Amino acid sequence: MKKRVLEFIVAVVVVIAVIGLLKLTAVPGRTPALKTAWGEPDLQGIWTDEHETPLQRAAKYAGREFFTDAEIAQLDKQRAGILGREYRDRNAEGKGTEQDVAGAYNALFESHKRTGRRTSLVVDPPDGRIPPLTPEAQKRRAAYREFQLALLQATDSCKNKGTSCREGKYGPPSPKRAEQPPIYSTDRLNRANGPEDRALGERCMGAQLPDVSGFRRIVQSPGSISIFYDVGQGQGWERIIPVDGSPHLPQSIRQRFGDSRGRWEGNTLVVDVTNFSPKTDFRGSNENLHLIERWTRTDANTLEYAVTIEDPTTWAKAWTIKHEMNKQNEQANRFYMEPRCHEGNYAMVGMLSDTRAMEDAFAEGRGPDPATRDIALGGAGGGEENQDPLQGGQ
Repeated sequence: MKKRVLEFIVAVVVVIAVIGLLKLTAVPGRTPALKTAWGEPDLQGIWTDEHETPLQRAAKYAGREFFTDAEIAQLDKQRAGILGREYRDRNAEGKGTEQDVAGAYNALFESHKRTGRRTSLVVDPPDGRIPPLTPEAQKRRAAYREFQLALLQATDSCKNKGTSCREGKYGPPSPKRAEQPPIYSTDRLNRANGPEDRALGERCMGAQLPDVSGFRRIVQSPGSISIFYDVGQGQGWERIIPVDGSPHLPQSIRQRFGDSRGRWEGNTLVVDVTNFSPKTDFRGSNENLHLIERWTRTDANTLEYAVTIEDPTTWAKAWTIKHEMNKQNEQANRFYMEPRCHEGNYAMVGMLSDTRAMEDAFAEGRGPDPATRDIALGGAGGGEENQDPLQGGQ
């Protein structure tokens, strides 16, 4: 009797092992999809890209999708020596300026990930480059550039003449100082008439969609998926994606991150994103931006994100990014699902009130014309030796 029971147990174990082996080998090179309790593909967890890959492919790597091992080692060595923005103004005349102080950020504040295998995130077009701008988009960009330069004109004139430009010695400040930009500004302008003259990062609005940076936490429930993006310096945000067959919002309702609607295609979550706001700005694309996202868990620890980006008023054709993320330890990488940025809460008041105080002082005959200050460049620059070689193709 004991012998028969033992034989039965052995047979059961063998059958279970064979079934498991068949499941693992049913699709060569592909791990069976993990499922939620209600039977949908499980994308949950904290995910991030542990490598850094340039958005566009640099000209020197034309026709090549991947770096060699030797190239990765060389790039990592070169990038490890980047000092960040450590380029304080060395001459006495420039000390204490906005640009000088902004140059205090160095490698202690800015880090670099290891170099990734691929030469670009852009996988379509095959050359790894973003398609050219349409004539309409080029006109928008040129008009905005002209507006920016007009704001800097008085500043440059005064610097070249070596004077404070008191009382408009070299002509009145640009009339564009009182104008609105030709498109909604998301950059740092050379004025501080209000919060919208400052960069999105200073407004605590640095996040964007599509996003290929930082961490994201995915939580699923029947009929919807929540993704929290922890990006920038605490400028996180959350999106809720219905996966219940509901239609898009009416075209009259526009949102900064658009309106997302998801569906399952096999093990892939496909998300259609429309209804972006005119105040959205993704590389010059605004309310006509349209995204098709594809989220696929390729194995237990890898999540593939691919997004096709389309706007016929901005690019000559659609283009696609592919981005692979790795699952993170949820205890070691816990983060609170709320933004933690403070610039827009506190520093913005100082930026605006400081400019008002300078205007009052200038009106009373004290101090330089605020219009001659350079508050647009911030920490830009630093020389070629401080440029990341991975970003040469941008």
